[in-house]
Amino acid sequence: MSDNVGSKVSFFLVGLGVGTLLGILFAPKSGEETREYLASRADEGREYAQRKARELRERAEDLIERSKEIMARQKDAVRDTVTGAVEAGKEAYREKAKAQ
Repeated sequence: MSDNVGSKVSFFLVGLGVGTLLGILFAPKSGEETREYLASRADEGREYAQRKARELRERAEDLIERSKEIMARQKDAVRDTVTGAVEAGKEAYREKAKAQ
């Protein structure tokens, strides 16, 4: 069993080496062109990541602002409800005190 795994790893490594060698020999571009291409793609990837991070930050800021507005409205509604309840309680107390 161990020999079987070892031979599979050996064949894999040999295939990897042969594939790498063939890839280098038959590359459609020179080394310098390939490096420039990889560098430009890396720059594009970096710019894309920065753009997406900026968009995500803007969306988060919008959500935070909207949640603040909603909380302010809810706070006002709760305050109005509590104030109304307190006033109703005071009025009921006054009427009961008057009746006695």
